[in-house]
Amino acid sequence: MNTKSGSLIEEAIRLLSCPTCTTECNCSGHQEQLLPSIEKVREIVELLRSIIFPGYYGGPVLNQRSLHHFLGVRIEKLYGLLTEQIHSVQHFDTDNNGEINATDKAAEIAGEFIKILPEIRRKLCSDVNAIYDGDPAAKNHGEIIFCYPSVRAMINYRAAHTLLSLGVPLIPRIITEMAHSETGIDIHPGAHIGDYFCIDHGTGVVIGETCIIGNHVRLYQGVTLGAKKFELDDEGNPVKNVPRHPIIEDNVVIYSNANILGRITIGKNSIIGGNVWQIKSVPPNSKILQQNAVESSFIDGSGI
Repeated sequence: MNTKSGSLIEEAIRLLSCPTCTTECNCSGHQEQLLPSIEKVREIVELLRSIIFPGYYGGPVLNQRSLHHFLGVRIEKLYGLLTEQIHSVQHFDTDNNGEINATDKAAEIAGEFIKILPEIRRKLCSDVNAIYDGDPAAKNHGEIIFCYPSVRAMINYRAAHTLLSLGVPLIPRIITEMAHSETGIDIHPGAHIGDYFCIDHGTGVVIGETCIIGNHVRLYQGVTLGAKKFELDDEGNPVKNVPRHPIIEDNVVIYSNANILGRITIGKNSIIGGNVWQIKSVPPNSKILQQNAVESSFIDGSGI
């Protein structure tokens, strides 16, 4: 390495390590602050999948007698990893000044999450049933668990939503963004989703933070349940924690590439057709379809 290259590298190092430069993006202002590990959170997700659907994920289960041991080993490991990672995000907990993630509190939250695992599994089994009942291409439940990206996305979402409801910061968002990267399905962990939920195909589905979705709801690929506009504060920044996404009531079907925007309500038993742009509430039992295309021709500039 010549002298010029060495000085360029040294200057880059100096600027990148400058504690006063871009302070909002620095990994840590103090050495005692911990950070979560993406690799360990990914391991948590893999453990969760193997616990929720043993045999489908995480290696074979030889028989029913070995299932108890299979689950016990993985749940114990999950508890340790969760406790560690919850503790690591203490300085992201702006609502409680980090107090909620003290070591003993982190262990308590991890234990509460373990206790809720059977309910998470129940909800996810209802999601698998919803896909099987609504998709003639699905030959059996095992095919759905192995193959359908929406199952992987919903495992991540239901776990992340539970952690968020227990007061865990940051980690829920990491978990759902892992599913987003893996499946193309973007579900914010703050959304509330009922039982028997089906995303068919799934690519490009977006479900925003303040969405409320009832039971027996089906979405197709490309559906966006998003915000229409943001309320701004006096400094021009978006106001946080404001309900801004749709409410989807029970037994609603929304077909591909529909955009449902703003804090509106889609009444129960309604159908929203493909490519619809919906920004107003609709009553129960509605059927909203795209308008017929208007065909026109232009000859020698006429009609323009």
